[in-house]
Amino acid sequence: MEKFLVKGGRPLEGEINIGGAKNAAVAIIPATVLVKGRCIIENVPDISDVEILIEILEYMGAKVERLSRDTLAIDTTELNRNEVPYELARVMRASYYFLGALLGRCREANVSMPGGCNFGVRPIDQHLKGFNALGAEVAVEAGGMIRAKADRMLGCHIHFDVVSVGATVNVMMAAVRAKGITILENVAKEPHIVDLANFLNSMGADIRGAGTDVIKIHGVDILHPSTYSIIPDQIEAGTYMVMAASTGSKILIKNVIPKHLESITDKLIATGAEVEEFDDSILVTGNEKINRINVKTMPHPGFPTDMQPQITAMLCRAEGTSIITEGVWEGGRFKYIDELKRMGANVSVEGKMAVVEGVKKLSGAPVRATDLRAGAALVIAALSAEGTTEIEDIQYIERGYENMVSKLQAVGADIQKIVLPDGDTARQA
Repeated sequence: MEKFLVKGGRPLEGEINIGGAKNAAVAIIPATVLVKGRCIIENVPDISDVEILIEILEYMGAKVERLSRDTLAIDTTELNRNEVPYELARVMRASYYFLGALLGRCREANVSMPGGCNFGVRPIDQHLKGFNALGAEVAVEAGGMIRAKADRMLGCHIHFDVVSVGATVNVMMAAVRAKGITILENVAKEPHIVDLANFLNSMGADIRGAGTDVIKIHGVDILHPSTYSIIPDQIEAGTYMVMAASTGSKILIKNVIPKHLESITDKLIATGAEVEEFDDSILVTGNEKINRINVKTMPHPGFPTDMQPQITAMLCRAEGTSIITEGVWEGGRFKYIDELKRMGANVSVEGKMAVVEGVKKLSGAPVRATDLRAGAALVIAALSAEGTTEIEDIQYIERGYENMVSKLQAVGADIQKIVLPDGDTARQA
């Protein structure tokens, strides 16, 4: 068993470099399937989700070479399988992006229902609606295998019933090589949607409107290999911004696109933190007093749902009552609240809303990460708390945050990753 051991109560100071965007990488890496050739992907985050995607690609016959810590060469010329089995798909949700990529290339895809973080209902009906509209026949078998097949795919007009990042990504990839023009309406507008479209266009696709409500795709017959650099991670940056504000610290967060962080910046300023923007970095200085605020998560450019647990952890120590409303996921993604309560937080959940009564202090306790962003929230709470916090199930955190321990140690945090063998003795990793 691996866990984080965090001793809180000390301010942090220094610089943190942000890696490539996890949410962009998990779409761009599967998208290499669409081309026969060798793509070079730069600024790839060093996270476990990327390692799983590499395993999937290699299972399908691709050759993947790590040119450096953050650069991959992916050659899909000899791809010989059009399936992603359960044992590989079960650990990450983004495995379903191979549906759109394989349909675009092979006109056939067999992908097990995805796994990943379990924080609420996340249906894939909009993905299947898009595939059907393009001309694919899709069946979901009793064992959870999704099978999609199309003799040919034709461009069409698709209006998504709800804004869905996953469906936007998947259908965009499938439509790139469909014949004719595909128009997608009510699409997601997140920065990683734009990044995927830019990558596909760098390979010869013709995608227009990414980042707006309507995406128009002119299908092409052939794509060519490309070299592409992934954008910085908006959510990793936002997490460290909240961490600085929550702990009364001063941290310069480098390699960011400040425009992508505006909704987070606005909320932190409202809590009393100071935020100074530069060309590709942001300086956050926390205040001893944290003001209460209300937050509602929304599709981009609103406040990101992937930042909801982190801001909630911070507001546990705000003066007064804060209300957090989940406006994206049906389940509310509040499973982590019980873990914060173990540390002394006073939070009640009513459906898709959490009411946070600020307390003077949090106390270290044994807690468990329930998903990726919830795990990051527990690290924030632990650094703000008095005493020592042990965080288990850190595999969730390592799905989306590269080298979190070393990055935090560099700015003065007392955090260690420890490995517990069969006995009771812990050893530092």
